[in-house]
Amino acid sequence: MELLHIENLSFRYPTQTEDVLRDLCFNIPQGAFVTLCGPSGCGKTTLLKNLKPALTPHGQKTGTILYRGMPLEHLSDKDKAVKIGYVLQNPDNQIVTDQVWHELAFGLENAGFDTDVIRLRVGEMSSYFGITEWFHESTDRLSGGQKQLLNLAAVMAMSPELLLLDEPTSQLDPIAASEFLNTIKKLNRELGITVILAEHRLEEAFCLSDLVMVMDEGKIVAFDDPRHVCRTLTDARYTAGFPTASRIWQTAGGSGSCPLTVNEGRRMLADAARPAIYPLQSRSLSEETVLELKDAWFRYEREGKDILKNTCLQVQKGELFCLLGANAAGKSTVLRILAGTERLVRGKLLIHGKVQKPKDPESGRRIALLPQNPLDLFLKDSILEDLQDMCAMAGYTKEEQEAAITQIANDLGISHLLAQHPFDLSGGEQQKCALAKLLLRRPDILLLDEPTKGLDAFAKNELLAFLSSYVRRGPSEGGGQTKPPAKSMTILCVTHDVEFAALAADRCALMFDGEIMAAAPPERFFAENHFYTTAASRISRGIFQNTVTVAQVCALMKGNHK
Repeated sequence: MELLHIENLSFRYPTQTEDVLRDLCFNIPQGAFVTLCGPSGCGKTTLLKNLKPALTPHGQKTGTILYRGMPLEHLSDKDKAVKIGYVLQNPDNQIVTDQVWHELAFGLENAGFDTDVIRLRVGEMSSYFGITEWFHESTDRLSGGQKQLLNLAAVMAMSPELLLLDEPTSQLDPIAASEFLNTIKKLNRELGITVILAEHRLEEAFCLSDLVMVMDEGKIVAFDDPRHVCRTLTDARYTAGFPTASRIWQTAGGSGSCPLTVNEGRRMLADAARPAIYPLQSRSLSEETVLELKDAWFRYEREGKDILKNTCLQVQKGELFCLLGANAAGKSTVLRILAGTERLVRGKLLIHGKVQKPKDPESGRRIALLPQNPLDLFLKDSILEDLQDMCAMAGYTKEEQEAAITQIANDLGISHLLAQHPFDLSGGEQQKCALAKLLLRRPDILLLDEPTKGLDAFAKNELLAFLSSYVRRGPSEGGGQTKPPAKSMTILCVTHDVEFAALAADRCALMFDGEIMAAAPPERFFAENHFYTTAASRISRGIFQNTVTVAQVCALMKGNHK
């Protein structure tokens, strides 16, 4: 039975000249789990919002959306609110009350449910989602994973028939993301709820899905079961984010059934290849330390818990250092301390070997921080105005400004976005525009907080190539052109994206219990981990050594066939 029937759906935002959605036609069966994927800005969020009347953006829409055979707009206001649930990408944008228990009850109260029904559903959801222990907590004290779980529980308290999720794992660590996705599948399997999940982290999403829809430029590229999609699509723009097992299978020739899971990938690899060792890459790091924390302690409140506990960190000049760890481990706090927006309680912060003190003239040092929410950096009505504003602050001449903006926009692929308002962009587009603005400051040290959030896998690879080039090239001194001898840039990246870290980092480290530990090259770091590691490492472990990326596994497969 069809739950949704979409026919010739097109949509255009008021300020744009082209449709964001273009003649979409598809059906969603009742009880299906559908994963929606595609390049950043391809229209995934716009499609989801058109399926939730309260969130449908202003613009020109044509075509038909039928919900159980009835035009979506003909549903009652209560049915629109209750039957169709929506979980946003950023959990902070969905939480509207100050207490967990009140957040669970808020939607039910506004929908006019009786007090007894509200109490029963709040209690049931709290128990089901494991919220009981923090039921009376303030919402602003929750971790990112807890906030997203709370948003899901609050939506589920309404007993929806259709659950729409817009990249709900983008701010979750690998373990929390896995648990969240498995919870979604459990709701789908046990309650028969139809799920449409827009997601870039496809490693586990594909395995849970009945159907996969791939979009690009507002059109549907493929809509079928996951194995068929992996078998038929070969364009790197789409396949870069597909499950690791399927990418290895494609590279190996694509014979037999397409594997999706780590277990299926291990069986394929064991049957096809002999044991081998991938040679470790020699990474020569500079002896100059540009960022250092010594015996650092920090807490946000005088009587609060310690976030940093005798923490030590060293980042070398020209290094791309990735810091991983669970939500609320203190990673973003480290970045704010390094950027000078927070002060240590005890210990030392050294920049280029110099101890930093409050109100030090060096507070204007050339360090740039990309925060988790890139919208925090935008102040103007268009991206171009924001970039021009940064150039003016950085002292560019008029000629240098134009050249610099042109070059950075071309490098990051945002030239077509310059006239748009920052709030009209997708999450991935906002990330790239915010990075462009920061780089126009010509920093020596770049601090990145979840830079791949909202980016599809192909865009991540482009970002990686750009950052790697920038590390080698260093910031220009004006005019947008690098002048030899170039200064190398140092990058410290906080990320939950283990695949990106494995490809990008010179060294990786794990933050746990207020300390930073186990700094090592990716091949050593990920080979030692079971959960904070890549799918390629899990698939190849015990067969190949030192392989943590798809490219490394495929390189060994070519010369080690059974």
